[in-house]
Amino acid sequence: MPKTETIEDFYKQKLNYLPEDLQQGLGYFNVIRAEDCYKNDVYVPISYTRRDFYKISLARGKNVFHYADKSLEVNGSALIFFNPQVPYTVESLSDDRSGFFCIFKEAFFTESLRNSISSLPMFKIGGKPAYILNEEQDKQISDIFQRMINEINSDYVYKYDLIRNYVTEMIHSAMKIEPSEKLYQHPDANSRITSVFTELLERQFPIESPSQRFTLRSAKDFAEKLYVHVNHLNRAIKMTTGKTTTDLISQRLVNEAQALLKHTDWNISEISYCLGFEEPAHFNNFFKKQMQVAPSVYRSA
Repeated sequence: MPKTETIEDFYKQKLNYLPEDLQQGLGYFNVIRAEDCYKNDVYVPISYTRRDFYKISLARGKNVFHYADKSLEVNGSALIFFNPQVPYTVESLSDDRSGFFCIFKEAFFTESLRNSISSLPMFKIGGKPAYILNEEQDKQISDIFQRMINEINSDYVYKYDLIRNYVTEMIHSAMKIEPSEKLYQHPDANSRITSVFTELLERQFPIESPSQRFTLRSAKDFAEKLYVHVNHLNRAIKMTTGKTTTDLISQRLVNEAQALLKHTDWNISEISYCLGFEEPAHFNNFFKKQMQVAPSVYRSA
């Protein structure tokens, strides 16, 4: 399974360097011209995966934005808001490589926003992340990005306070624009959503300590994380794998249970807890149903 891309990964892959101040704070922020990601006229595509940072991008030209199980084709300017919860990639279909983007951790806004940034319309579950821009709106958003670049390169002590205001201004500018309704199902949407589901499932493993807990245990839990209706998720997985969502979750859960029983000295209660069961008896019943043998018997075999 692809691992989550970190900010460090991003710099190494796209810009071939690491900023000196990258580790100075969890709320790290930077703003970059899109053209600077092209080296020797070669663009390194972003892989379809999750990140551990937020990204706001002003993209121009003809592009296809693959976002979770949907895609958006844009020929022109678009302001796109990406959050760490949802895997995405951008497919460039033209030679226009101009634009801007900024990247930051949620902590960058923790103290300045009344609510979490993930609760904003373009970032929250079920939100619409894409805004198609006309010429005037493109200029307005470009001006904000340019102010960010000017400020981040300055020596002003409170420059990040100003930059937070600029990002907030951009967010409010976007909210005044109608979000694009052109997000369409990918031609292979069933395979895409199954892939995203599988990645999210695998991200919860391996369980490495008794305090770690498996939290996404139902189709509904996964559907909420993937921004899709639970019936859509169930249909996609059934059509792609021939199995139900519950079957896949249960199989992965029992595989982890087997590993923990054989390769750790944790007691049954600890294993039961970290696998998300409220009571050891519930875990016993689940394991016995799946394996036709009790956990204690499996461990001693």
